[in-house]
Amino acid sequence: MKRTLDWRNLQFFVAVARSGSLSEAGRLLGVDHATVGRHIVALERSVGKILFERHPRGYALTRYGEDLFVTAEAMDREATQVEASSPAHGLTGTVRISALEGVANFFLASRIGPLLADNPALTVEILTIQQIIALSRRQADIAITVTPAVDDRFLCEKLTPYYLCVYATHEYLAREPAIKKREDFSSHLFSGYVDEMIFMRELDYLEDLGVSRKMVRIQNSSVQAQMEAACSGLCMAVLPTFVAATRPELVPVLPEETRLERHYWLITRAEEQKTPRIDRVCDFIREEVLKNVQLFNL
Repeated sequence: MKRTLDWRNLQFFVAVARSGSLSEAGRLLGVDHATVGRHIVALERSVGKILFERHPRGYALTRYGEDLFVTAEAMDREATQVEASSPAHGLTGTVRISALEGVANFFLASRIGPLLADNPALTVEILTIQQIIALSRRQADIAITVTPAVDDRFLCEKLTPYYLCVYATHEYLAREPAIKKREDFSSHLFSGYVDEMIFMRELDYLEDLGVSRKMVRIQNSSVQAQMEAACSGLCMAVLPTFVAATRPELVPVLPEETRLERHYWLITRAEEQKTPRIDRVCDFIREEVLKNVQLFNL
């Protein structure tokens, strides 16, 4: 007799398909990887098909798995919408945001509390690692980046402009040669990104200011670390103005000549635009940016 599909098995299947690994799916669902594996095996037995190809790097859907995923994900979205329609429980599940460190650490992290208070069963993950997180491979649900998406699989909207300037401490400026024009930067020490980690043209601020890479002798992958180096009085750094505003010891250097404009973009997968938890988190981000627009215009 043919077995009926167990919805719980399908939930584990969707989690593995989205994350690409048993351990990551288990973390999202609050169980160990062995439990996830048992549900996947049970589902494969139920449908009589192999749903995943097992690789050292993770789990990849087979052709049949891809077909089933379309149906299972649609069911998952419907179930999420039913849950979201109950105001007593609020949103459930996990939303993962990939965001550049500046907006993640110096804006979102301190403002996410009210959203979580209104939705006790919702978890928000904010990834700030300096690499490209692929929405197409479901490594994140929402991206906040400085490069707009051009693929029609994604919805891309301009979130807000923001600005950058060169910063240093009063002590540094009093000690080092005077800076009267942009060309004077060439004799000053800077902190900045590790060369091979500048994965977006929009992040190569120093090139736009004519600063030689040979003067970027303090290199790392963190805006926070770059700012701390400048705060120590050792060097200068190019920082988002809303980030530098958190450290009163920093002052802008030639702000009229060096002020650079960039934009944050909010990107989601088009197929998930009606997923309640993702839609609500996007609305929350928009609302917070709008309420704090003066912060980004410093």
